[in-house]
Amino acid sequence: MPLLILELDIINHYMNTNQGHLEKSLARLYRKKLAIISILLLILIYLISIFIEWISPYGYDTQDLTMIRSSPSFQHWLGTDNAGRDILTRVFWGVQNSLIITLISIISGSIFIGVTLGLISGYYGKWADALIQRSGEIFASFPDIFLIILLVATIRPRVVNWIVYIEDRTFFEGLLRSGIADYLIISFALVAFSWYGMSRFVRGQVLTLQKSEFIESAKAIGCSNRRILFLHVLPNVMSTIIVTTTMSMGVFVGTEIILGFLGLGVQPPRPSLGVMLSETGNLSVIRNYPWMLIGPGLISSLLLLCWNILGDSLNDVFNPRTK
Repeated sequence: MPLLILELDIINHYMNTNQGHLEKSLARLYRKKLAIISILLLILIYLISIFIEWISPYGYDTQDLTMIRSSPSFQHWLGTDNAGRDILTRVFWGVQNSLIITLISIISGSIFIGVTLGLISGYYGKWADALIQRSGEIFASFPDIFLIILLVATIRPRVVNWIVYIEDRTFFEGLLRSGIADYLIISFALVAFSWYGMSRFVRGQVLTLQKSEFIESAKAIGCSNRRILFLHVLPNVMSTIIVTTTMSMGVFVGTEIILGFLGLGVQPPRPSLGVMLSETGNLSVIRNYPWMLIGPGLISSLLLLCWNILGDSLNDVFNPRTK
């Protein structure tokens, strides 16, 4: 019991220190107007995409053959595409697909795998550190985008066949049409190359914290390694995790758009920002039907810009040297 009380005193002392740093960081973030505008825009775009099925009077595959390539109007605010489908509706369905893929990749790859391996690598060192870091360096030694493209193109037929097999032999219907195969394929490819960056950053922070007084105190009173990692070390690397995750979101959104543009992303009939951009990728369409490019182009640019601005801002405000 005395050891537990002593450990709680140690945790409370450093939690209070971190809370003060957090309050100062949030105050600095509030003063960054571009960051606040970026947060509000991201919240607005993602909320609309989540509820687009109930907001829009059109489905993402609803066709009106009498209004093919119709210019923007009160009926279709961003016009219609080559099949008479509402572009605005499809843009936000594309954002929803991008959100699902990036969240799956971030949570499973960067946060779960990357943070866990980073903690283990930095804290235990020796053979565990060597094994994790050398494995990550193998992935990092190749151009990410090319290997992601290769991985997506290679595993797609197998995953699609697996989904079809499940549909044919169970009561689950519409799995392939729901886009779950595309979510699994693209998320797996992104996870395979996203964990190392996070683990390297976390490892660096852990190596710095290992010599701190509160870690030495926790070891001295007999805390287990697992307890030290998750109760003492992890809370002190949260700022690094938040900054790295935020900056990775922009990279993942951009990668998903590129895969869609190359025809390797979310497949029709599910909308994809990359596919919508590729459909407008010739001069005659841009010249005669520019509204087909404005919607997906503007939203894609806004997402990338907002995530990059937010990532840079968080990097500034969580920097302990920033006053």
